[in-house]
Parts: sequence; C-alpha cells; structure tokens
Amino acid sequence: MRFHLLTAMLLVGSAVPALAQSAPVERRIGKLEQEMRAVQRKVFPGGAGATVEPEIRPVAPPATQMGVPAGSAVADLTARVDALEAQLASLTGQIEQSGFRVRQLEEALNRFRSEAETRFADLQKAAPAPEAAAAVEEPTPEPQTGQAPELSPTRAGSTSADPGEDAYLVGFRLWEQGKFAEAQAALDAMAKAYPKHKRASYARNLAGRASLDDGKPAAAAKILLNNYQTNPKGERAADSLLFLGEALMKLGKPLEACQVYNELQDVYGPNMRDFIKQQLPKARAQAKCSS
Repeated sequence: MRFHLLTAMLLVGSAVPALAQSAPVERRIGKLEQEMRAVQRKVFPGGAGATVEPEIRPVAPPATQMGVPAGSAVADLTARVDALEAQLASLTGQIEQSGFRVRQLEEALNRFRSEAETRFADLQKAAPAPEAAAAVEEPTPEPQTGQAPELSPTRAGSTSADPGEDAYLVGFRLWEQGKFAEAQAALDAMAKAYPKHKRASYARNLAGRASLDDGKPAAAAKILLNNYQTNPKGERAADSLLFLGEALMKLGKPLEACQVYNELQDVYGPNMRDFIKQQLPKARAQAKCSS
C-alpha cells in the first residue's frame, strides 16, 4: 500500500512540470493561429478556404526501441511552433515588400499622368489658331532625285467654289503621303470629271508619276503618253514626256527613251521650264542618246 502511494506521488510530481510547460506553448499556438488567419485574409482577400502550405514540415520522429523512453512531446511541439513562427515572419516580410512595390508603382503612375497632362496642355497652347493655320500657304514638298516639284494649292485657294481644285488637292495629298495607288485613282477621276480644268494637265501628269513611284513603269508610260497627246499645250505636257522617258528606261528601252527626249527637245525647246532644262541632259546621258 505504501509502495502504490509513493508511485502515485511520483507520477503527479512529474506531470506538473509538463503541464506548466504546455501552458505557454498553447498560448503561442493560439497567437500563431490568430496571426496566420490575418495573413490568410491579407494574401487571399476573396478566397474562401484558401491556405498556404507550410514550407517547413515536422519531421516524423524516429521509431523508438522497446524499453527506451520516448522523446518529450512538449519539446517536439515547441520545435514545430518555432518553425511556424519563422514561416509567419517570412510571409509577413514578403507581404510588406509587395506592398512597398505597389506603392512605388502607384507613385510612378501618378507622376507619369501629371507629366502627360502638362505636356498636352503645353501642346495645346503652342498650336496655332485654326484661322491662322488656314491663312498659311502649305509648303511644296521637296522633290526626290530626278523629280520635278508639283504645284501645291493653298488651303485658302481651295474652296468649294472650285471643285476641280479640291479634287486635284485630294490626289496631290495622297501622292505626297506616299499612297500612290489611291493618288492615281483620285487624279484620274479628277481629270475625267474636269477635262478642261487648268489642273487637268497637272492631274494626268501626277497620276503617271504616282504609278511610276509605285513601281509600275508600263502603266505610268501609258498615262504620261496620253497626257501629252491629249493636251500637248498643257502646263505639264512637257513634264510628261520627261517622265515617259524615265518609265521607258525602267522598262529597258533606251532607244525609245531617246526618241521621247528628242520629241521633248523639238516640240518645247526654249519654252521648257528650268527643271526640265536641268534634267534633260542627265536623262539623255543615262540613255546614251546621240547628240
């Protein structure tokens, strides 16, 4: 009887320290659970039941031999709690870094918006008034090598009172922008609609040039020859002969090109404008025409 009482006292004495050690561990676990729930709400604000798998998992305790006392359950639990605390600290640090980066992006975006608005306001202030822009004559585009500058009508001179002028202006602008196929179609339409207009010779000549610029010398030769034959006294008839020779050279017909240059010299002679007088000797030399 005395032996059994002594044994019970020893058991009670050994359980008291274990209970005393488990109390702070339980408090730490409760605190960890609260902090982990807060982290889950931060990481998954709209996810119901979403969780983050722990990076540190408890290691399964080794099998104990019979007769050898097992490791302390409180020590194992403490180690697992330490691992959870370390993981929670890592997650908290990552969240803080992500929040800092988001704030930096928002600040950069706000600066960009402010600068863009300022630049747009400056451009609006620097833009001329519509009335002033309408009164300025548009510059003639710089000609490419071997090309004659075309007449560029002014905005003030292009009104609904002269639809032929407006139609030519549309084709001219398309050619100026490098839209050669659209320019040719617009200029052909203008010449057909207003065959007696002062711009008709300009339109047919520029339509041929647009086709030549578009890499279609055969079609260009047909248009340019037609402009010369239709109205040999037109203001751009001589130009059409010059560019007709260029189209024939691209078709590999230098002999025919020389015949066209001879026609140009014989028909227009001293009446040729300065640009043609400058370009004709170069064109004849390229075609190896005889004097």
